[in-house]
Amino acid sequence: MKFEFHDSKIGSIFGFTDDIKNNENHFSSSSSNINILWNRNEAAIIIEIDGLSIELLPNHIVTTTYLQHVSYKSTQLPLTTFLFNREFYCINDHDSEVSCNGILFFGTQDLPIITIPKEQERKFNTLYEVFLDEFSTPDRIQGDMLQMLLKRLIIMCTRLAKEQLMVKALDNEQIDVVRKFNVLVDTHYKSKRKVSDYAELLFKSPKTLSNLFAIYNQKSPQQIILERLALEAKRLMTFSDKQNQEIAYELGFNDPAHFSRFFKKMTGHSPSQFRSIGMI
Repeated sequence: MKFEFHDSKIGSIFGFTDDIKNNENHFSSSSSNINILWNRNEAAIIIEIDGLSIELLPNHIVTTTYLQHVSYKSTQLPLTTFLFNREFYCINDHDSEVSCNGILFFGTQDLPIITIPKEQERKFNTLYEVFLDEFSTPDRIQGDMLQMLLKRLIIMCTRLAKEQLMVKALDNEQIDVVRKFNVLVDTHYKSKRKVSDYAELLFKSPKTLSNLFAIYNQKSPQQIILERLALEAKRLMTFSDKQNQEIAYELGFNDPAHFSRFFKKMTGHSPSQFRSIGMI
């Protein structure tokens, strides 16, 4: 089963399938999509994200973005997927917790895996059926209706993410600062490497950010910035044909030797060793 809404005028796409492994290459676009992956099976399944095997238990939902490399080669059962690009959903809603920049997609440094509680399974399954009904009713306002349904799905998942993934000691305003920090890091990590750069953009002091992340998790803001840079280096080495020198310049290093020292410090391997090991 595969459905797709596509508006060629603005390049928007929204797709829906119950078997992404077999239908992944049958959508109009795949390079810049955001995905909501939902294991609706009664058994666990395996997917690979950035080369790491991830187990999704029944009624687990995980979100991925175009910044990640997702592979379904190890996936043995059908995997329900909602996919869309920024032109479809984010064009009028750039920065809120239920936008493309929300906590489901860019709001944490860890992979956001949420669990649908037993008491909410009916609500999610009903929404699934409504999506099916809407795709059987093509008309001029179908895109608007699909946007509304997608926003409802994102809101439902965001509420679960805030309950299951966020530290209880943080209030909503503090959670929003964490989310915005991660969004900014994903946007500027190639050019901004200091916590003070992001503190200025957030109208906070570096100390405030450090104290907040000490509550949120064990990683400091500076560590998050450097790990994001190292992750992109690993992705480029693994999934592109670019040479180490090209990657160094792309990531904002003026000296390839400086890049090599940075990479070894972050990963324990030189770029050449990392390529030979073939790990991410």
